[in-house]
This record gives sequence, C-alpha cells and structure tokens, in this order.
Amino acid sequence: MSLVFDVALAAGLVALALHVVLTRDGKGAIIAFIGFGLLLGIGWARLASVDVALTEAAIGGGLTGMLLLRTQAHLAGRGVRPAQTGHPSWRLAAAGCTIVTLGLGYVVLAFPSPAPSLAREVAGSLDATGLGNPVTAVLLAFRAIDTLLEKIVIILALIGVWSLASDPNWGGSSHLRPASVPEPLVFLARMLPPFGVVIAVYQVWVGADLPGGTFQAGTILAAMWLLVMLAGLRPAPETRAAGLRMMLAAGPALFLLIGFLGFLIAGGFLAYPEAVAKPLIVAIEVALTLSVAATLGLLVAGPPDKEPAR
Repeated sequence: MSLVFDVALAAGLVALALHVVLTRDGKGAIIAFIGFGLLLGIGWARLASVDVALTEAAIGGGLTGMLLLRTQAHLAGRGVRPAQTGHPSWRLAAAGCTIVTLGLGYVVLAFPSPAPSLAREVAGSLDATGLGNPVTAVLLAFRAIDTLLEKIVIILALIGVWSLASDPNWGGSSHLRPASVPEPLVFLARMLPPFGVVIAVYQVWVGADLPGGTFQAGTILAAMWLLVMLAGLRPAPETRAAGLRMMLAAGPALFLLIGFLGFLIAGGFLAYPEAVAKPLIVAIEVALTLSVAATLGLLVAGPPDKEPAR
C-alpha cells in the first residue's frame, strides 16, 4: 500500500505540473499550482523532511498561491490577457526549462553512491548549539549567513513591490479589502486569528528541538493578518508608519547585531558562545518571525494605492 500511495502521489504531481504549464486558464493554473504545493508537501513528509514539508505547504502552496491569485485578479481587472502559447517567447522558455531539467537530472544521477553528506558532523556538533533540531542548527548556526541573506532578500522584494506605487501614493496603504465581504469570511476572520497566533508561537518555540521554525510561523501569522484585512476588520497599514518599518527591520537587524557581537564574545561573525547559543538563536527566530510575517503579508497586499492621510 505504501508503494501504491507513493506512485499515486508522484503521478498526481506530474499531472498537476503539466496542467499548470499547459492550461490557458490563468485562475485554473494557479489553483492547480496550489494543489501541487500541497501534494509536494506530502511528498517531502514521505521523505521524512518534515521541516521542508511544512515550509512547502505554507509558502509554496499557501502564500504564493494567494499572491498569484491576487495578481491574476489585478491583471484581469485591467483587461490584461495572458500570452498565447504559440508566441515565440513561450517556445524559448519551454526550451530553456527543458535544458535546465535535463541538466539537473544529469547532476542528480551523477552523484556518487552513497552521496557525500555532513550529517554526521552536524549531529556531532548539535550539543554545542543546545538545539535538538538539526535543521534549525544548520539554518541558524552552521550556515547562518545564507539564512540572514534570505531574510534580507524578501525585504528587498517588498521594497521592489512598494516601488511600483505611483509617487502620489507613496507612503500610503494598500487597498486590500474587496468591494463586498461575504459573511463567512468575516466570521473566519474573527474566529481563526487567536488559534493561528497560538499555532505560530508553538511553531517558533518547538522549532529549536522539533520540526517548525521562523518561516512556518511567519507564514501563519501573515495568513491571519491578511484574513483580517480582507474581511475589512482592520485596514492595511501605511507604508510610511515607523512601527511597521521597525518590525520589518527588527529580525535582520538583531541577526546582524548578534552576528557582529560574535567577533567580541565568540571569535567570529555569527559565532555563538556555547553557554548562551540556544537563547540567542531562539531570540533571533522570534524577531525574524515577526519580520517575515510583516513582509509576507505586505507582499500580498501589494503597493500602496491610496494617498496618505494629510
């Protein structure tokens, strides 16, 4: 039965991927993409990569799908039609994707067996970090510079989105609330956020020792915030608000501060003293969760399109 399930899962992934690529219905492609992300999360769980599965379901299947749906609705409202599949640029893109796919396949198949791994070294160094989750240890200790840059990249992406606003609207807020809000959405927006906040706090807290962490918790918080804004219970914040900008910068700023303090107290950038390694990493995760939640929510909300209050 396990083999049958895995074969059906792989077939479903391939079918959804082909549908996303070949369909000419924009909304249908996005819905299929969301389903693809959820199935891919199940696939990662079958490979015992629970942290990756949670991230894929939250980011790949959830927030990215919502971002695409909002973009599709915006383009449809402006009368923009998707490019026809017969356009030469589409053929060029298809050829490029095929070449990349074949190249990746060759690289994966060319790996030696067994594949080289640092898993033993990571497991042997976990005690020095005080963490029980090797994924968190890799992300926040052993390759912390990569993680820091990833958080800075999403903030740069948000700055790019805000830069799309016209000059009169700069500093204003996004108009996220739909023209008519169905009552079930208002009910969900009143009931779900408390549970979402508790789940997000739990994800951050257990992430040091069990599957969970910053991106998963931040995505849950962003989803709850977007739900409240979509239901019209709270307006989107003005992009010039000092508190909002402080929240966006808090995570990377604390990450950098602790990183530079590493020169003084541990002999290197982003080096943690063994006695306080876990508290420092948990503090970074908490600050990053708030920054990630604010950034992802504002990415979906889009550029400001209202003039700021005077």
